Amino acid sequence: MMNMVDVYNQINRYAQDNGLVLTVHEPGKVSYEMKVLEKHLSSPDTCHGGIIAGMMDSLIGAAALTVAFTENNLVSTVEFKINYFKPVCLGTVLSGDGHVDYKGKSLIISSGEIRERESGELVAKAIGTFNVYPLSKKKLSD
Repeated sequence: MMNMVDVYNQINRYAQDNGLVLTVHEPGKVSYEMKVLEKHLSSPDTCHGGIIAGMMDSLIGAAALTVAFTENNLVSTVEFKINYFKPVCLGTVLSGDGHVDYKGKSLIISSGEIRERESGELVAKAIGTFNVYPLSKKKLSD
C-alpha cells in the first residue's frame, strides 16, 4: 500500500495543500486527519463546508482507491452525498474513517464519517460512487 500512497500523493495535491494525513489500514479501509487552519475558514472561527466536503471526497475516494489499486486501477469521483451535523471551529483536528461498501467491475461505492478528534462528535457522513479506470490512462508528473 505504500506504493499506492506514493502514487496518490503524486497525482492529488489537494491533501498536501490542506494538511490531510492519510493512513491506509488495509485495502478498502482508510483514515485521514486534518487540522482546521485560517485558510479553511468561511467566517470568523468557522470552517467552510467545502473544506469538509473536500476532506470527505478525499477520504471516501482514498478508500475506493486502495481497492482499485490492488488491480492497477485508479478511481475518479462520479458523485457523493454528504450530510453535515455541526460547525467546525479554527484549530479543530478532524479525524475521518472511510471504507468500501461495494466493489463492482467499473464502480466502487464507499462511505465515511468525519468526527472532531478530541470530542468524538460527528461532523459529517457521506456515501459516494467512484469510477474505476486503468492506471495506465493517468499521466503522472515527473
